[in-house]
Amino acid sequence: MFFSVKCLPIAAIFIGLGVAANAGAADLTFTTQSYQEPPAFSFGGAYAGVHGGMASPSANPFTDGRGVAAGVQAGYNVQVGPGILGAEVEGSYLGDAEQKVRGGTISEKWRLSAKAKAGVAFDETLVYGTAGYAMTKFENGAGVRRGPTWEGGYLVGGGLEHAFAGGLSAKMEYNYVMTPGVETTTASGTHKADIDSHVIKAGLNLRF
Repeated sequence: MFFSVKCLPIAAIFIGLGVAANAGAADLTFTTQSYQEPPAFSFGGAYAGVHGGMASPSANPFTDGRGVAAGVQAGYNVQVGPGILGAEVEGSYLGDAEQKVRGGTISEKWRLSAKAKAGVAFDETLVYGTAGYAMTKFENGAGVRRGPTWEGGYLVGGGLEHAFAGGLSAKMEYNYVMTPGVETTTASGTHKADIDSHVIKAGLNLRF
């Protein structure tokens, strides 16, 4: 026979190397199969939160007539890929943001709104637009003998929201609200006017 006892050590070495290679491959396979990519963040689902900011009759919320806006919001989003569709309801105290009318002033006191939302998510950042219906509670100011109470109008706007750990996210949002045909009575008579309102606010949302 050509195989001899002297060949046994060499054969043992090759056998050992083969066993080690197979074991390493098995470990690699197990490791690869057990690793899972972390789930991507989703803006989908229900949320609730708070907001605060400035309300003003002009696009610059820091001009005269401004009021401090503060309130709460709740909504629900559906996310398909990066696309977001949602609905939100919101209530705000407007801190007597003053509006000039012919012969006097009125002030915005409260606002309730229902909004639709559509946007695109870039990982944990959402860019969105919003539109809906708003009901504003007005109070009479200087020179107004009789004025509006709750009046309806339309709302458009947009915002940016960024998510953090634990379902918490922070947002910045702008809303333009037009309340048409607001009627007031002053010393010069009864008049109707369209009331423009601009709100810039920051907020926090918590998803659950």
